[in-house]
Amino acid sequence: MTLEICVDDIAGLDAAVAGGGDRIELCAALALGGLTPSPSLIAAATAIPIPVHLLARPREGGFHYTAREAAMIAADMTAASDAGLAGVVIGASRADHTLDLDLLAALVTHARTLGTARGAPLSLTLHRAIDLCDDMPAALDAAIALGFDRVLTSGGEPKAIDGLAMLTALHRRAAGRIGILAGSGVDAGNVAEILATGIGEVHASCGSLVASEGEDGASETAARERRFGFAAAGRRHTDVTRVRNLKAVLRNTVGQVT
Repeated sequence: MTLEICVDDIAGLDAAVAGGGDRIELCAALALGGLTPSPSLIAAATAIPIPVHLLARPREGGFHYTAREAAMIAADMTAASDAGLAGVVIGASRADHTLDLDLLAALVTHARTLGTARGAPLSLTLHRAIDLCDDMPAALDAAIALGFDRVLTSGGEPKAIDGLAMLTALHRRAAGRIGILAGSGVDAGNVAEILATGIGEVHASCGSLVASEGEDGASETAARERRFGFAAAGRRHTDVTRVRNLKAVLRNTVGQVT
């Protein structure tokens, strides 16, 4: 069972490792669904002892990209490869929410070229653009044909726990040809149900709210920062205890299977 933790700051990197995460999706702005991280955070991630995959997403909103935005994604993939990261997480849609197969094919080719140049493959994850597709099984087939290693999906629902039927169908359709990485709202309380689909990889943020009531000066400080526009209400951070708890369930599940 593989636990991927998505993080958007250096403290998140440390918490993911300390809690027993197996892989990291490196982002910025998780509150917006994740954006491409900064060069300094990429550099910090190179010291992490577990594989790191970079999310290449140039802006918030949907995944229908202009040519200039596509060039940014390709450049971010190059930066990830040059930094020695293990993989990238990409996706692109057409205006009708079908996958943009032409752009994705070009990006996959770019990734393979980068991998050949550095002498190590760049692992490829298709992100949740697939969850907006009306025909997810057909989109999965396309991802397989393009050569993706895995697909990150919540089964076409905002939360993975509500997409179990589709996750099960995608896992069966994949038949070992591609990995299915279940994500969105995954925690220790629901992961056993998600694993019951047969999926062996899960993706989670393991976030908790920052500056809860009762901490010395924390609430006052957070309110002041929000008043100046320096922080958003309900800001979250990667919680090492939540990572540990989720990892413990995964370990227990492996024990039951074996």
